[in-house]
Parts: sequence; C-alpha cells; structure tokens
Amino acid sequence: MKFTIAFVIFVFTAVSFAQGPEKVDLTVQRKVKGNAIISKELPAATLRFPNGFRYAGGHAFILYDVARAEQHFYVDADADGNVTRMYWIQFEGYLPSNTHAYDYSSPKKVKIGGYDFFADASPQKIDPKRGRPDSDGNRAREFLTQKGFKIASDEVMTQRLVAMLTPDNRQELMIIYLEVLTPFGVTAADLAEGGKDRSKWPAMADGLLKRAVAGIRIDR
Repeated sequence: MKFTIAFVIFVFTAVSFAQGPEKVDLTVQRKVKGNAIISKELPAATLRFPNGFRYAGGHAFILYDVARAEQHFYVDADADGNVTRMYWIQFEGYLPSNTHAYDYSSPKKVKIGGYDFFADASPQKIDPKRGRPDSDGNRAREFLTQKGFKIASDEVMTQRLVAMLTPDNRQELMIIYLEVLTPFGVTAADLAEGGKDRSKWPAMADGLLKRAVAGIRIDR
C-alpha cells in the first residue's frame, strides 16, 4: 500500500503533570505527519495508516492511577463526523511507583513490522455506562466527542492488537481497529455466543483481522 504524506501535523499540548506521589509528564510525546505517527521510543518506530483515514488528534493521561497512556486516532468519517471505521493507537506503560506487568492470554498472534501482536476480536454494543468512567475506552469516546466525532452505530466489531515493548512486559503498544456492524446487517448480540448469527462470526473475525493488519505499516 502506498502512503502519501500531504501535510504535517504537530501535536502540541501544554505541558501538564499528573498530581499524586509522583509527577508524570502528560505532554503528547509522538509527532504526527499526515497518516504517520513518529515515535522516538517505546517503540522507536514510525506507524503508518491508510490514506482513507484522517487524523482526529491525540492526548495523554494517567490510567487507573497506575499507568501513563497516550492515545491517537485515525478515523473514516463523513462530513458530519460519523465514524464507520477507526484505528485507535495507544502507547501505554506502568508508572515507576508500581511493579505491575501486562499479561495477555490470547492464543492468536500476528507479526507486524517485526513486532509480535496478541490478536483478539469481538462484536460489541457500545455502552458508555458500562465499566469504569475513567477507562481508556470512555476517555477515547470523550476525546472524539470533543473533536466533533461519534461512532456511527453502537453496534460494532473490534480487533485488538497488543505488542509488548520491553522484556519485563511493563510497556505496550495497543492498536484497536473498529468497524460498525451496520453494513453487515447484524448486531453484536446476533454474533455473540448463543446469538442467531453466531455461525457467521468466525469468517467475519478473520476478515476483520486481515483488514486491520493490511492497513498498518510499522517501520523500525
């Protein structure tokens, strides 16, 4: 796939610090050029996404008081901001004040740009009231809303890809690819275990993974 960088976007955020036992710089650290995210470390790589997606912005925050997270978004949206496809990129690492480590059990893995990514997919009905209000998912939705975007349907399917960036599993790169289910004529409940269209899910999940991976290029 050919990627053309037509313009340069620098992500500027006023320097801010998390309050608490330790100060954490919440300045957005990655630079964005068109459809490329340039990361100097963790990982030291350039992530490229398809030209059919536009950059929606990025921000950083402390997640659950234990990790620093930096999110960036590329969306396929109409003139009214209705998003039908999206890449959500999250650089995340635990703070020095704890000894936590990431632990993923997904048996499926894919390799992108030399990195091994845990891969799992699921049909979902988006419900902002579910889970913690300070979750990374709710923060992502709030950020996109502030930028004038909204997911075109509550019925979606997502492909999560997660790579460990350090031997101690304390730093990760997560990429979530989302598509609305509207074009497929099914709901998340239809595709769930016991749903009337559950038999369709394996093929749909395979197609979702292929489309997700095909749109990502990582240059180290």
